[in-house]
Amino acid sequence: MKNEFRKIVLLLIYLTGVSTILFAQANYKIAESKEIEMKLSGTSTLHDWVMNTNTVSGEAKFDFMEGSNSQLTSLESLSFSLIVQNLKSDSKGLDKNAYKALKTNKYKNIFYLLTTAIISPISENKYLLKTEGELTVAGVTKKIYMDVNCLINANGTITCNGKYKLNMTDYHVKPPSFMFGAMKTGDAITLDFNMVYIKQPKI
Repeated sequence: MKNEFRKIVLLLIYLTGVSTILFAQANYKIAESKEIEMKLSGTSTLHDWVMNTNTVSGEAKFDFMEGSNSQLTSLESLSFSLIVQNLKSDSKGLDKNAYKALKTNKYKNIFYLLTTAIISPISENKYLLKTEGELTVAGVTKKIYMDVNCLINANGTITCNGKYKLNMTDYHVKPPSFMFGAMKTGDAITLDFNMVYIKQPKI
């Protein structure tokens, strides 16, 4: 019995050592970059509309094969957040009504939090992530499934991009209208994002 217990303990020590050797975790934060863009787009009775911002915050924890800067093995966590009133279109009227519909007087941010991710390599430094997470809009949180493309850049940064289609009414948001109702937006909108995560120094 003692020998069996000793074998189990040795096996656990070995496996712990192997995981330490094989994998290295690194913390990342969204960098300030002109490449960063978060965009909401949709339709209306007059024309299509787009609201975008280059100001997004967030962080992530990526696992790499030990000794490699490009061989991604897992994604421990990922999040991003944006202030709704940083989203701007080419129409101040649309912006004003969108902010009102999204209840920015009470809920200032759109927030995403990853729960799980399955990683599939596409090439040496490109990966497809099948993700499950929680998207919070106007104070309402929904589980969503989203494909995210990740590119490990030569300078060590990681670019993540993707898109997700949703209905505003699912988040208890009434599609905004303006010009005395002459222009009414559609319920369906698309969230597009392109974000650059930069590795943080170890503390």
